Amino acid sequence: MTITKMSWCPQYRSSKFRHVYGKATSKENCYDCVPITRSVHDNHFCAVNPRFIAVVTECAGGGAFLVIPVNQTGKLDPHYPRVSGHKGNVLDIKWNPFNDFVIASCSEDATVKVWNIPQHLLTKSITHAQKELLGHARRVGLIEWHPTASDILFSTGYDYKIMIWNLNTKESVIQDPVKTISFHTDVILSMSFNTDGSLLATACRDRKIRIIDPRAGTLLQEASNKSHRVNKVLFLGNMKKLASTGTSRWNNRQIAIWDQGDLSVPLAEEDVDGSSGLLFPFYDADTHMLYVLGKGDGNIRYYEISPEKPYFNYLMEYRSPLPQKGVGAMPKRGLDVSSCEIFRFYKLIPAKSLIEPVSMIVPRRSESYQEDIYPLTAGVQPALTAQEWLNGVNKGPVLMSLRPGSVIFNSLPPFPEESPPEATEPVPFWSRTAETNEKPNRIPEKWGNWTAEDRGQEDKKMGLSNGFDAFECPPPKTENELLQVFYRQQEEIRRLREALIQRDVQIRQLELEIKNVHMDTGRF
Repeated sequence: MTITKMSWCPQYRSSKFRHVYGKATSKENCYDCVPITRSVHDNHFCAVNPRFIAVVTECAGGGAFLVIPVNQTGKLDPHYPRVSGHKGNVLDIKWNPFNDFVIASCSEDATVKVWNIPQHLLTKSITHAQKELLGHARRVGLIEWHPTASDILFSTGYDYKIMIWNLNTKESVIQDPVKTISFHTDVILSMSFNTDGSLLATACRDRKIRIIDPRAGTLLQEASNKSHRVNKVLFLGNMKKLASTGTSRWNNRQIAIWDQGDLSVPLAEEDVDGSSGLLFPFYDADTHMLYVLGKGDGNIRYYEISPEKPYFNYLMEYRSPLPQKGVGAMPKRGLDVSSCEIFRFYKLIPAKSLIEPVSMIVPRRSESYQEDIYPLTAGVQPALTAQEWLNGVNKGPVLMSLRPGSVIFNSLPPFPEESPPEATEPVPFWSRTAETNEKPNRIPEKWGNWTAEDRGQEDKKMGLSNGFDAFECPPPKTENELLQVFYRQQEEIRRLREALIQRDVQIRQLELEIKNVHMDTGRF
């Protein structure tokens, strides 16, 4: 008789984000008495950056929005200054990803305006915009900044057109966009860029998803699926996939995953519930997590996206009895990494005139920086100028580290071209080994020199940071490689400082022990 062995496969899936939970801020740290708009338009009505929170509000005789410093929590003054230059209701607002003091807005008056926000607190209402974009024939419902190129803004309206604007001009009033895309047959409900901004995905009221080359103005892919009526769509980072929210043929709220190269059939579909409110999707490319918020309810569902089947895995749901009308998301560089916060929402609750921050937190016992949940993320430095992008250049975002103490590059100088060093210039540390054919393995100490062999294995590792040997590394050739070298050197400096602190503690302990020995010998 032969005995066959059965291999047991666990049903659970290993993930560092399995226990992520949502934590609402206390009432003292919310924004109270905020007159939130009563508009029924299906937009976020809120935009957030590390300095300001902007929210669309009510205004007699036109449209307006508030710009509140993030740290100014509590009750809002009823006479707080507003940004009010539109003649119709404001429908969408978006902060410039490369300048925390520039915000764009669009309105029912068929205009798009770009505003400069002063660095100090607003003392009076702002009525004059820095730029005014005139091109749409009907109201403008949606705007998006380009993710990697500076001064490029996209707008779409109820004239079924997408217009691309170059703001790097001296004119305050711009009437001619650099490109107009006009093959949509109905109102565009959503726009999303891929990582380098070379592709644009749109969701239209005709229930179709389209992938567009925005510079050429050509249609690359089109999907029309009867089982999924799409409302919102977004790219899933570098996975070459898209996520969309909408309704099924049975009017259940639904999430779908699509292959970027073939939109004929969705890769996966999942019904959420039978409610009627719109679903707002948010994707975090750093953690591969998809957050879904429903308009009219207070819940936040979140999933982990994987490149293979089943494509998305349900994690948990944050529940709240307070329904949200809109929501804003804080960029990654504005998060609190000391509490392991990986995402933060700002929920608009018009029933209480309240803006409530909700933090998504990974439970960790250690209070040190958790490098595994904070990879390098998109920073505030644009990778391209507007003209470079219009000429056909594609570049991914310039990355930055979220480690406390790291430098946020607000104005990174261009990377210098490689040139042979002159004899009078000092030799770079990465080429010093190749010329001398030896490693500097002796470190001067106060009481002599220690070699790497004399020090313990722990001290050997201190010469490396994350497996990086500064003496065997080739010179960086790109901006991202230079940034990585910089961050690794910072990590090495931090570890050396910790070692010095530990040695100071040991010295103090030895001094105390010597003092105690002297006291004991003195007694006898």
